[in-house]
Amino acid sequence: MATMARPRTLLAAFMALLLIVSPCHARPAPQHTAKSTSPKEQKAVVDGITAIYNFGDSLSDTGNLLREGAAGMLQYTTGPPYGSAIGGATGRCSDGYLMIDFLAKDLNLPLLNPYLDNGADFAHGVNFAVAGATALDAAALAKRGVTVPHTNTSLAVQLQQFKDFMNANTGSSPQEIREKLAHSLVMVGEIGGNDYNYAFSANKPTGNSERSLYNFGRMATGVVEAMALVPDVVRTITSTARELLDMGATRLVIPGNFPLGCVPSYMSAVNETDPALHDANGCLAPLNLFAQMHNVLLQQGIRELRRSYPSATVAYADYFYAYVRMLRDAGEAGFDEGALFKACCGAGSAAYNFDMDRMCGAPGTTVCAKPDERISWDGVHLTQHAYRVMTDLLYHKGFASPPPVVEFPRA
Repeated sequence: MATMARPRTLLAAFMALLLIVSPCHARPAPQHTAKSTSPKEQKAVVDGITAIYNFGDSLSDTGNLLREGAAGMLQYTTGPPYGSAIGGATGRCSDGYLMIDFLAKDLNLPLLNPYLDNGADFAHGVNFAVAGATALDAAALAKRGVTVPHTNTSLAVQLQQFKDFMNANTGSSPQEIREKLAHSLVMVGEIGGNDYNYAFSANKPTGNSERSLYNFGRMATGVVEAMALVPDVVRTITSTARELLDMGATRLVIPGNFPLGCVPSYMSAVNETDPALHDANGCLAPLNLFAQMHNVLLQQGIRELRRSYPSATVAYADYFYAYVRMLRDAGEAGFDEGALFKACCGAGSAAYNFDMDRMCGAPGTTVCAKPDERISWDGVHLTQHAYRVMTDLLYHKGFASPPPVVEFPRA
């Protein structure tokens, strides 16, 4: 019994440490709401946006890792049951469409084709996101003892791909690039989550995650290593945004991190049942505080960008509080309130249906009967329905601020 009590005490102490180092606090829901246009304009250009350029990881990859060649735990994302709601797997890490897809639809634009789809139509934008991608490059992470297992297409690589694309498709003229970007929406992330994921994974509990001082020490080491990455990850994201603004981008969206303590994969790894360490939404408070460390620093960087580029719109997409709102209003949105932290597709404990060694699609995994009633698809990524709800919250209900799109067509 003493062995079990000690980790709980230490985790509580670590939560207190996060409270000290993280200057986060509860934020009320933003008040901005999007305006609507008349039905006659439904098929017209929306708010002057004719293209989207997207950078990121598995939250927005529409097929790049599929073409790179997925391996490890992500190999299963390129086959069934992924894509089951849209006719088959496309490289999207969900049962269907992602936030970037719904945003494109809301802007009356075609779905974004992945950059590696040779011969695809890129007239209305390009998706450079790759599942498993990191903000920092593999060499920088290796110096910190963190291994990148899935792809070397870091944010810097995606930015170079973007520059190569623009030079090849706009006559290589900086002025032509600026003119193109003046009518584009640029999405810089979400990215950075994998940098932290890989630091955590390198120190995941052993021996079926039994509660022991040794396993707590491993988890604490992972958290400390991830915390050390936060300033560099944020600096990389804001530096990339700065380069894009210098090239002529006038509308950027920079998303924050999800509340990690509400994500089944993280909750399963920690496997903590002490009510004192859970918040009012049932999420693990220490992990959410870590996510907010990233978000607070990122928002500070965004404020600096706004001061440097006053004529541009640099929006912060608050994935954290949008997700929390989705949890609080889960019943109204059609989610099963008894399975908010349970993956639809996977294997493992009854509480989370997640096992890192048996990801969705692997032998022995199962799929729930009604994915639209679940928030989590595979323990890491969301269902198509959850991504639709998140898109509405972010771009129609003010959780992206200032609004990157002022006028949407009436539904």
